[in-house]
Amino acid sequence: MFGKGSKIYSILFLKCPRCHEGAFLEANPYKLSNFNKVKEHCPKCNLKYSIEPSFYYGSMYVSYAVGVAVAVAVYVLTLLLGLDLSILGIFGAIVTVLVLTMPWIAAVSKSIWANFFFNYNKEIAEKVK
Repeated sequence: MFGKGSKIYSILFLKCPRCHEGAFLEANPYKLSNFNKVKEHCPKCNLKYSIEPSFYYGSMYVSYAVGVAVAVAVYVLTLLLGLDLSILGIFGAIVTVLVLTMPWIAAVSKSIWANFFFNYNKEIAEKVK
């Protein structure tokens, strides 16, 4: 279900949307010198990751949605864990988690955006292994 061939695999492991083998980013999302820099091409199947200039601007909308989902998850977790936090305490927890996960959210959002436009190709994936 979450193995190679599923979009979730490509998104969570930041792999090429077409072959699920090559790396999607230049470096780890938390390496701030290359902050979420997407590679030009897949190192395995040579897919060009950017269809047009400024292609990944659309991922900002995805990033907003992922950030809201993370904020809601933090709020629900504070309720489930029975933490007796004030409104400012909950707000502080949400902001802290969002700041700490910001590089991951931006990377996953770009991967989600790319997966809207590129599909897994089993034949290509078999060739590049």
